[in-house]
Amino acid sequence: MRMAGIVPESVVDGPGVRFVVFVQGCPHHCTGCHNPETWDPQGGKEMTVKEVLKMLRKKVKLHHIKGLTLSGGEPFLQAEELVQLAKEARKMGLDVVTYTGYTLEQLQTLDLPGVKELLAVTDVLVDGPFIQELRDISLAFRGSKNQRVINLAATREQGQVILIA
Repeated sequence: MRMAGIVPESVVDGPGVRFVVFVQGCPHHCTGCHNPETWDPQGGKEMTVKEVLKMLRKKVKLHHIKGLTLSGGEPFLQAEELVQLAKEARKMGLDVVTYTGYTLEQLQTLDLPGVKELLAVTDVLVDGPFIQELRDISLAFRGSKNQRVINLAATREQGQVILIA
């Protein structure tokens, strides 16, 4: 995987204390992006799923980690590897939050390897591009009003988008 970085403990990237993986590479290039250093697909560094899992397991044993957050960059550009990571995190009892500049509807039609599988192992999806004109710092877990925090399990169950916040 091409990684921009890892934050072993965060309380701003989803509910509870989270282990956050920032992937490298993003096609959206949103004006006012919080992580523009992640745009270059050749930036960051290579890490294996095994290496990230080792760090995650160590953190889970030592701290009260509630979940894994996949952010970026654009996680769905590296969906195949992230599916492996998310599945292992769920085996550890962690939930999975995934951030994306795509909307859920776009992801459902996106023809990239692993997209559907990553959606299937994601509990909460924060979707949509950051739009500077809609920026709102009072929103939980997102930066602009157009972005949605979607309960994917309930969405799959009910057949319609179910928002958390």
